[in-house]
Amino acid sequence: MKTALVIGGTGPTGPYVVNGLLDRGFQVTILHTGRHETDLIGPEVEHIHTDPFNAAQTSEDIGNRTFDLAVVMYGRLRDLANLLRGKVGHFVSIGGAGVYRGFANPDDLFPQGMSVPLQHDAELVNDQESFVKLRRMRETEEAVFDAHPDAIHLRYPQLYGPRHLLPREWPIVRRVLDRRPFLIVPDGGLTVKSQAWVENAAHATLLAADQPRAGIGNIYNVADEELFSIRQIAEIIADEFGHEWEIISLPHEVATSTRPMLTSWSSSHRVLDIGPTIRDLGYSDVVSPKEAWRRAARWLADNPLERGGDIESYLQDPFEYDSEDRQYEIWAECRLKLNQIDWRVEPGYSSAYVGRFPNPADN
Repeated sequence: MKTALVIGGTGPTGPYVVNGLLDRGFQVTILHTGRHETDLIGPEVEHIHTDPFNAAQTSEDIGNRTFDLAVVMYGRLRDLANLLRGKVGHFVSIGGAGVYRGFANPDDLFPQGMSVPLQHDAELVNDQESFVKLRRMRETEEAVFDAHPDAIHLRYPQLYGPRHLLPREWPIVRRVLDRRPFLIVPDGGLTVKSQAWVENAAHATLLAADQPRAGIGNIYNVADEELFSIRQIAEIIADEFGHEWEIISLPHEVATSTRPMLTSWSSSHRVLDIGPTIRDLGYSDVVSPKEAWRRAARWLADNPLERGGDIESYLQDPFEYDSEDRQYEIWAECRLKLNQIDWRVEPGYSSAYVGRFPNPADN
């Protein structure tokens, strides 16, 4: 029987990966801290409890064992890649999309913002990148292929769905549950960023574990095929609970309450090119994102965060509704004044289809 080692395995995507490997006929061992056990993983799976951030301890606990497959989803990846050198037949690793130049500071690029989509082979962060963590992500990718030239490395985006330790969709879900009459969104709520429903991300990981010939030795972006803007996500979530609200657009620089929603100081798009993932790995969404966002919202409603608790504090959303109400009042006053402007000639919308420009001589 083929053997697989999954490092991590109990996070939001882990059980889907573990159970997918079981369905593929693997004898699965998961290596993790043991702090987040889940009944989504059956008793047939072996557990090694250790600290994946401690290479020496992990090495001691693995010993001389070898595996046909290793899927590294957690821990200090560069150390684990080196530790498993020569001990695994196929190596699949998970990293982040922040390795691209400008991902952290898209407004520093020229022209301002990231291209849509950001090409798979776009420039990566360089040694001058101010965020040390992002430089280390690039160096870690290099370390993976130094230890495992035939590896497949996946760049995960922001995930959403059940059991996520920091559910970024909660600021919208809680406002729906609180029956807020309006939702403030930045710059029309038009920002689109690559995200992945947890089952979809796990599906991509399993496709990489299948060791497709075209994928060997390559890096792939992971994301839902279908992406929605912040406004669209807010509309889907509100509809799931039969709630109607007014969507209020404020300029990003004054839309203070939307910062946790954006998870960035920029409203620039962050859309990853997943064309090679579709072509080489055969990826397609296993759950439609429109349905996935409904499931994510419903799960949070059934498993709500503690109000004012630690996770809400990490999300940095104070849910300060009185301040939002004041912003709404100011916005309504400004909208009224702006609509009172009397244009001498009112601008039109033009047309995308013009068959013949008018000739002044025809008048």
